Amino acid sequence: MNQKNTTYVKPPGTNAGVIKDDRLKWVERMSKLMDDQFSVGGHKFGIDPLLNFVPYAGDIATYLMSAVLVVTMFKHGVSGKVAMKMIGNITLDAVVGAIPVLGWIFDFKFKANRRNVNLLRKHYTEGKDTGSAKPYIMIMLVALVAVMILVFWVAYQALKWLLEAMNLPVW
Repeated sequence: MNQKNTTYVKPPGTNAGVIKDDRLKWVERMSKLMDDQFSVGGHKFGIDPLLNFVPYAGDIATYLMSAVLVVTMFKHGVSGKVAMKMIGNITLDAVVGAIPVLGWIFDFKFKANRRNVNLLRKHYTEGKDTGSAKPYIMIMLVALVAVMILVFWVAYQALKWLLEAMNLPVW
């Protein structure tokens, strides 16, 4: 099977160059799998909203997968501004997605990974949101860790409440 490398060309005057990397093609494939792989009645969706039917564990899994995509794009030179927008997208998806019923509906409509790939394309093809990533590295790491801690805490509280409601021992 002959696969072409994903190519993004930066415009002149913005560190012009061509980026060819199979890992960026992997990002696009994973993004499609997460957000747009299936179609029912003209509505596209991926595994993200399906996994989120598993309370909290699905949110954690999809957030981690999306975070890996953002880190991969960050390693390939997106600016700090773009990386912060990407983290904002996946964080919004994780936080709202954790709300029962509302989050499920939200997950079918809000496609964080597709939005992030579009940000990547605009960054490389149009030179949008350029700037150093150095000031944002710690902010991004702290945001990722804080959201993960929040999601784990909410999952723990929900499980504890469920066990108490069923009169089962809480470890």
